[in-house]
Amino acid sequence: MKIQITTIAVALATSLIAYAEPPKGKEGKRKGKGGPRPLPKEVVEKFDKDGDGKLNKEERKSAMEARKAEALTKYDKDGDGKLSEDERKAATADRKAEFIKRHDKDGDGELNDEEKKAARAEMQKNRPGGKGGERRKPRKPQGE
Repeated sequence: MKIQITTIAVALATSLIAYAEPPKGKEGKRKGKGGPRPLPKEVVEKFDKDGDGKLNKEERKSAMEARKAEALTKYDKDGDGKLSEDERKAATADRKAEFIKRHDKDGDGELNDEEKKAARAEMQKNRPGGKGGERRKPRKPQGE
C-alpha cells in the first residue's frame, strides 16, 4: 500500500512539473534564447527615434507595423489584408533571392562555402551581443 501511494505521489509531482511554466526573466521574458529578435542595422537607424542605438518597445512595434504594411502592399495579391500560403512563399522566395544576390560575389547564383562564411560573419556583426556583450558562436555549416 505504501509503495502504491508513493508511486502515485511521484507520478503526480512529475506531471505537475511537466505542466509548470518556464522561469521568467526580467519583464516577463524567458531567460536565455528568448526575447526579441535582433534587427538589421538599417531598421534600427530608421526607427530609433530617441537615438540610443536600439529600439525600445514602441519603436520596435512601429518598425514591425511598417514592415508588415510593406509586405502586404507588395505581396497581398488578392487584397484581403493578409498573406495566404502562396503569397508567403513568394515573399520568402524574394527574400532568399535578395540574400543570395547580396552575398553572391562570383555571380553564379549560388553561395559557395566562402560566400556563406562571409554572409554569416556579416550577420554576426549586425547582431546585438548577448549578456555582457558576448556574441553567439556561428553555427557550423552542414557537411563539416
